[in-house]
Amino acid sequence: MPIEELHIASLVVHAAPARLGEVERALDDIEGAHVHAASPAGKLAVTLEQPSTAAMTDAVLGIQRLPGVLSASLVYQCADTLEAMNQEMPHAQA
Repeated sequence: MPIEELHIASLVVHAAPARLGEVERALDDIEGAHVHAASPAGKLAVTLEQPSTAAMTDAVLGIQRLPGVLSASLVYQCADTLEAMNQEMPHAQA
């Protein structure tokens, strides 16, 4: 049985300002994508969760190809097993 993974990435998506609403709606339709902020100038802060490297690559390429998207830049990506991601971290002692 393959080990289940979770890949998390953050992106800055730059959309044509006139198509910002359309791009936000399209991003909302992508499984695992979350828009956290958007500016009237067309910049969006987006996080993306996917189950594998291939799925992450496909999702980022899909975002880059959305109508109205001028660019989508990967800012950060991490990946680990689901088991490790779900481990509770002990509270730091002051």
